[in-house]
Amino acid sequence: MTPSREARIQEFTGRGWWGTDTLDTLFRAAVEQHGEREALVDQPNRSELCDGEALRLTYAELERHVSAWTRVLAKRGIGKGDIVVAQLPNIAEFVILYLAIARQGAVISPLPVQYGAHELRMASRTVTARAYITVTRLKDQPYGAQAFADGVALGARLFLGRDVPEGGEGLDAELAAALAEGGSAPAAEVDANDVYTICWTSGTTGTPKGVPRTYNQWLAIGWATYDAAELRDGDVLLNPFPFVNMASIGGFLFNWLRCGAKMVLHHPLDLPVFLQQIAAEGTTFTIAPPALLNMLLKQEVLAKIDLSRLRAIGSGSAPLSPWMVKGFAEQHNVHIINLFGSNEGISLVSGPREIPDPEARAVLFPRFGVAGIEWDNRVAAMVQTRLVDPDSGEIITAPGQVGELQIAGATIFDGYLGDAAGSTTFTDDGYFHTGDLFEIADDEDPPRHYRFVGRRKEIILRGGYNISPDELDSLLAAHPKLTEAATVGYPDDTLGERVCVFAVPKAGETVTLEDITGFLAAQGLAKFKLPERLEITDVLPRNALGKVVRGELRAQLDG
Repeated sequence: MTPSREARIQEFTGRGWWGTDTLDTLFRAAVEQHGEREALVDQPNRSELCDGEALRLTYAELERHVSAWTRVLAKRGIGKGDIVVAQLPNIAEFVILYLAIARQGAVISPLPVQYGAHELRMASRTVTARAYITVTRLKDQPYGAQAFADGVALGARLFLGRDVPEGGEGLDAELAAALAEGGSAPAAEVDANDVYTICWTSGTTGTPKGVPRTYNQWLAIGWATYDAAELRDGDVLLNPFPFVNMASIGGFLFNWLRCGAKMVLHHPLDLPVFLQQIAAEGTTFTIAPPALLNMLLKQEVLAKIDLSRLRAIGSGSAPLSPWMVKGFAEQHNVHIINLFGSNEGISLVSGPREIPDPEARAVLFPRFGVAGIEWDNRVAAMVQTRLVDPDSGEIITAPGQVGELQIAGATIFDGYLGDAAGSTTFTDDGYFHTGDLFEIADDEDPPRHYRFVGRRKEIILRGGYNISPDELDSLLAAHPKLTEAATVGYPDDTLGERVCVFAVPKAGETVTLEDITGFLAAQGLAKFKLPERLEITDVLPRNALGKVVRGELRAQLDG
């Protein structure tokens, strides 16, 4: 794991895009300025999710909890540069852990709670973790068994909650004692260009990859949402997305402290509770998937909810409906912010300042980082974007031609873990290959907007999570009833895409969807990756190089 290249640091610092702040310096400033202001609020049904009481903390109270966590981590030998893997739901302790890790100068690597032993094994091959932190219960089921699976080596196994499994260590008593004892914990000397997080993504191909990001990279990309949503001092931010990727960390965690906001936690989605929190907490900004927003508007659920303080809702991971974006603006005076981001640092965002027309905002993105085009969003000056013809490699400047979006600048990471050369990740001149296809969408001079067309990469995007078909294919290659198999995504109005398997059974074998999902589940694969459709075929289409042509398989589903 290497920090940002020195040339990037010098350039972006000189331009004022990177500075000296870390999450801890932002937090300490918020405590000093807004000590008695409410800072962090658990969801009211916290007890249904896991053990522990629902917390409602001011900034001053939050400081006490962060200090206690910091001292407990230090006693366990966790310090600067050490990696802590966390697999936690959206509870206050997760945010507190982020803050304590920042104060220690350590590195946090968050994993979705849906990840099973298969994904933990892959993570443990990539990072050398000092500790793994999770809960003993998730909803009505014991949790944490994945940490004890063969091949999982993530350091000390630390648990929050009752009934700690054999081989694990409980944290509750230590934390309670440290909180009662009080006192402060010294902060490590941390540079804003130090790596702070290692999130996980399927990238453009293959199995999940570690994505290191520094404080400066997070702070730079945070401006995209901050400016598009027009966040301000004392806002109330309701976060229903897990703290494992760009949406929550870049959109909420850093911006929360920037504006001394109250952050209200929620996840997984419980619609009555979510709507109650919008009204009861005086929410000013939140995020929600497009399918949920469509449903809320169609069923007129919001007519009974006090939305008087709600100014904006971010949405993305699937195309937005122009009807929906316009409806929220006209019926509820709420702006829908169109977000297109990634852990690697993609940062396109359409808010009312960028694209005032709500119907256009649903389908267009500003061409941030293009010479001669100015935008009222700080991130626009920090990046450079371009479209490149996938076949010829020529840069596209005319409307209507589809090309891959490539992006460089202060928001972009330095490369995947274990991919020091970055031969397929970046172009020779330093642009990140996003694998996403766009076109220039208008005839202005110069044209000001991009329109999303699709993905060049074969990643399946289900409910906001990336699923690698190569990963599933590799596991299915060992299925005893199959000659071969290939997975593709197919459209779904609720989740964006779902997973379909095209299977070639061995002679004389009969294969069911349950055979497929049961086999994959036995490998420890996360449940959200399990296929939901099976197509039996005699042969898989392949190109001249022997590679499965997934486009032909998807075309069969469309037909």
